[in-house]
Amino acid sequence: MNDYVLIITMAIAFLVTVLISPIFIPFLRRLKFGQSIREDGPQSHMKKTGTPTMGGIMIVLSVTVTTLVMTGKFDTGSFNFEIMLLLLVLLGFGLVGFLDDFIKVVLKRNLGLTSKQKMLGQVVISILFYIILHMNDFSTYIQIPGTNIQFDLGWGYAIFIIFVLVGTSNAVNLTDGLDGLLAGTAAIAFGAFGILAWYGTPQFEITIFSLAVVGALLGFLVFNAHPAKVFMGDTGSLALGGAIAAVAILTKMEILLIIIGGVFVLETLSVIIQVISFKTTGKRVFKMSPLHHHYELLGWSEWRVVTTFWFVGLIFAVLAVYIEVFV
Repeated sequence: MNDYVLIITMAIAFLVTVLISPIFIPFLRRLKFGQSIREDGPQSHMKKTGTPTMGGIMIVLSVTVTTLVMTGKFDTGSFNFEIMLLLLVLLGFGLVGFLDDFIKVVLKRNLGLTSKQKMLGQVVISILFYIILHMNDFSTYIQIPGTNIQFDLGWGYAIFIIFVLVGTSNAVNLTDGLDGLLAGTAAIAFGAFGILAWYGTPQFEITIFSLAVVGALLGFLVFNAHPAKVFMGDTGSLALGGAIAAVAILTKMEILLIIIGGVFVLETLSVIIQVISFKTTGKRVFKMSPLHHHYELLGWSEWRVVTTFWFVGLIFAVLAVYIEVFV
């Protein structure tokens, strides 16, 4: 396979998303699937109330169709376990997010699924993921990036898998708070994994899947960049978080995910630090968490926050590729 396949993959996913969005967004609006804005969030966000959400359906659909087309699964009807796992996580975590969004926008319950319900759904899918891995004799070691140091976790790898999938999914979900923020940072992160999966030990299916996500996200950004005409909702953010964790696991770059997903890590740490500080001292470290809201309240424009975070995400991605390829 030549490099043109990679460009074609992104182009198809981009076009699918761009072409279905003008049909799907008005449909969401007619169904009154509008975003409910949290009252404890930045007041400047209240003007976004009613913007169509659940646009993650378009991303999931585009990625699924593009992946199946480009890997020839529509023609052969056969699935290797990697494609099966990637689509299991994408669709499974996306379904959990869809239920969460549906409860928010249709049943008008602002917080959607309870944290226990959401966690249960994520854990069940993660267990299924591990079972399929185990049935295919997948290695249980993890490797320190840039070294030959490996640790075989044995049965503990199952717990590790669940932690990575659930933790990453929720970290990515926390990042989805500004127009285009998650779409851009996720596109960069998936792009890094796509490059490593292609130019390292070539893993064709994983490369195609990763770049299909990149193309779909770039297409989504056409409508999600500030001022957003649609939000991806938890349907998109949970699906993307689970998917990038699955890619990291299947490429044996679980630890490198911490660097490639550096923005997601920082967003999560800001929440953890804020909660611990407030509960122990009664004081807040940040004006508001997750971190992107802190910079908003410092007076940064939304676009400045988003582009800065994109740039930071790009630095993390380049660093990860450098470590994996050159160190």
